[in-house]
Amino acid sequence: MSTNKYLRGRLVSRTPLVLVHGNPESAVIWGPLIGELDRPDAIVVSPPGFGVPAPRGFDSSTTAYRNWLASQLEMFGAPVDVVGHDWGGIHVAALAMSRPDLIRSWASDALGVFAPDYAWHPRAQVWQQEGAGEASVQELWGGDLQQRLAVASALGMTGRMAERVAAGMDPEMGHAVLKLLRSARQPAMAEAGRLLAQAAQRPGLALIAVDDFERASGTVEQHEWAARQAGATTAHLHGVGHWWPEETPAPVAEALADFWAQLPAPQTATAPGPRS
Repeated sequence: MSTNKYLRGRLVSRTPLVLVHGNPESAVIWGPLIGELDRPDAIVVSPPGFGVPAPRGFDSSTTAYRNWLASQLEMFGAPVDVVGHDWGGIHVAALAMSRPDLIRSWASDALGVFAPDYAWHPRAQVWQQEGAGEASVQELWGGDLQQRLAVASALGMTGRMAERVAAGMDPEMGHAVLKLLRSARQPAMAEAGRLLAQAAQRPGLALIAVDDFERASGTVEQHEWAARQAGATTAHLHGVGHWWPEETPAPVAEALADFWAQLPAPQTATAPGPRS
């Protein structure tokens, strides 16, 4: 019997669940969401350089990460439900535009970056500059654990989120950030956004963290615009900020469960409701 408060009385999908994190994160951030969803079978894939070493010759560009994610999902042999946070959300959206055959559904909290008027946040713009970017990476990723904790706190993380992220930050991640952000200089993301309609081939969910005050992934209006282009359902998550995987996973888990409950699932089982 399912004890998951989000799934009781619903169809429980056996579709594999794949989670993709962003910058400057590693796989450990997903623990709270996995717990909320009661999905111990969820599979976390770490983008090269972000918690796992990058293969030799990997160029850490937006295209390379999209192709890397496709290679990971190809191994399942069947469509999956894929969820991305931060840059992971960008990788997921790019995959939905290019390889819909690999997914049953997709969810992203970063669609706003594809809006034609999106401007990268100030830190990203520094990373996109030669020289200044290298200096920033050395400062942010090159220190000891206490210095990295201070960086995580300055990015708005608290408690276990800050500790987990700081532990995974290293110079290799910083170098990957430089290559990734430089491949995404505008107008690169605006041009990629012209293909958003291709993502409508599979059901999508735009997770809009309304309390993401820095709007690193775009304004609410930019998220909504991109969701319309992609034919995606929107979930306006009030009280949810940018670092929701650790800080506020419950509203996101509920939005995901509501979304998945509406999808056709060829392999399903009915979860019994609570006993009267």
